[in-house]
Amino acid sequence: MQDAIQNLKFKCLLLLGLVSIFLLTGCTNWKKRYDALNVEHQNLLGRFEFERSEKGRLANRISQDQLTIQELQRQIAERQSAAKATGFEGYEVDFDPSAGTITVTLPNAILFDSGQATLKKRTSTELNHIRSVLRQRYSNKQIDVVGHTDSDPIKKSKWKDNLELSAQRALSVVRYLIDRGIDEKRIRAVGCGAAIPIASNATASGKARNRRVQIVVYMRGTG
Repeated sequence: MQDAIQNLKFKCLLLLGLVSIFLLTGCTNWKKRYDALNVEHQNLLGRFEFERSEKGRLANRISQDQLTIQELQRQIAERQSAAKATGFEGYEVDFDPSAGTITVTLPNAILFDSGQATLKKRTSTELNHIRSVLRQRYSNKQIDVVGHTDSDPIKKSKWKDNLELSAQRALSVVRYLIDRGIDEKRIRAVGCGAAIPIASNATASGKARNRRVQIVVYMRGTG
């Protein structure tokens, strides 16, 4: 009888041990699942926050781009209107009311070969149009012809530097206009070299924009 009781106690202890092991193992598995789900949850939260931030950034970018497009459209419309109103239709024209100036910009590509200050023969169409408008509508106004270059240093050329090249190009345009009836007393050549860029000189397209000649008409000045 005593042996049976001892044997029963042993079996009960063994069963309790097995149950304890099972429960402990089960708890461990549930903890692992909890930890895994928590990590996944945190990752999802992180992705959600990133996507919400990215969505906000993209929405802001779209809004800014739209404003830029609208501003460019406004500028294009103003320039087209200015060109038509001033008589220099077909050219890039800026009117500055505060300064009282009309500025016509001609890219060097239609005027000069690279590194040269001699006008191309085919520039006569553009310059003759400019000369015609100046004589008909601005016959008593002071005019500056301003030469500009990019920032590349002068190489293998007779010009000392960009300042000299820009001045000589402006002078070539002035002489052309004077030879065709513009009063030499009210027109002058100005060389700015690379001092007044309108685009970055880090790109080929920017350099091309910076190489230009501008015809500036002073509306408040008289000859």
